[in-house]
Amino acid sequence: MTESISVATAREADARTINEIGIPSLVLMERAALGSTARLLNGDFDLTKVLIVAGTGNNGGDGLVVARLLHVRGIDVTVMMTGDPKKASPETAQQLKILAYYGITMQPTTTDIADYTTIVDAIFGVGLDRPVAGRYADWINAINASAAKVLAIDVPSGLNADTGQPQGATVKAAVTSTMAYPKIGFNQSTAQPYTGKVVVEDIGVYLANNS
Repeated sequence: MTESISVATAREADARTINEIGIPSLVLMERAALGSTARLLNGDFDLTKVLIVAGTGNNGGDGLVVARLLHVRGIDVTVMMTGDPKKASPETAQQLKILAYYGITMQPTTTDIADYTTIVDAIFGVGLDRPVAGRYADWINAINASAAKVLAIDVPSGLNADTGQPQGATVKAAVTSTMAYPKIGFNQSTAQPYTGKVVVEDIGVYLANNS
């Protein structure tokens, strides 16, 4: 799975997998998080104190699953939601319920995150098509100012996955754990300072010609 794809193609492949093939989105979310968690556990990350910064979309849901997978391994993990949980996608709302069951620490939004040793960026997914500003820019700038090593889920928040251009404040990740296929924007020289090392997770989503 080395072919790079556009955001539109990624969405089509996801929809086909869920709606035509019949693999539920929660299953894909679980597999995405298993891939990202493996990168954290097997890579050069200091997992002494981990922060998951999660949005309310499905990218955030991936991050919430990572939080659970780390928690059950006895790792000190905290979740910071950057949006209104009441507006979470159905899948992410379900993951929030699961986190509550496990009693995982939820931190109010703040830019005071200097104490963490690893940060997982799960704010925005590939669909972001607007500049990042306001409070989101403040949180992303705080992530970049931190000494923590950063893993981005699917795409660094703020990076346009089609053009490889930063859209306002953009997370600078050491590793990007991207799902199913690399995104075409990652091939641009402008993207590399934000993606860091790109690793591809096989989550069971394939292009139509692979069926």
